[in-house]
Amino acid sequence: MKKGIHPKYYPNATVVCVCGNTWTTGSTQERIQTDICSACHPFFTGEQRIVDTAGQVERFIRRLERKGVLAARDQLESDARAAREAARRKAVARGEDAETAERVAEEALREALESAESTAQAEVEGVEEATED
Repeated sequence: MKKGIHPKYYPNATVVCVCGNTWTTGSTQERIQTDICSACHPFFTGEQRIVDTAGQVERFIRRLERKGVLAARDQLESDARAAREAARRKAVARGEDAETAERVAEEALREALESAESTAQAEVEGVEEATED
């Protein structure tokens, strides 16, 4: 074995886990700190838990929720535009002039969007309550 090229070996290196478990092993470091060990890892304990690194799980859940809320909002806006067009056609069929028909259609659109917004807000609040539990 060549001299001077190998790191110093510590035969009694101490390993410390954040759960408080400690043990001795051989290593090139005198003290090793770890986030998870066999005493606290879900695979070994049988406990169902998510080991979260820097909030990745929360970000993923928020992304899924946002995607669902955005899809619902897009659908509601599409329904609102359809309601606007239907209101405009009805006004024209009643014989109202184009300006009145457009005003009635805009009013129908505004009402549909307000309804959609309140529905989406209620869904978001329901999702937030569910994730808090």
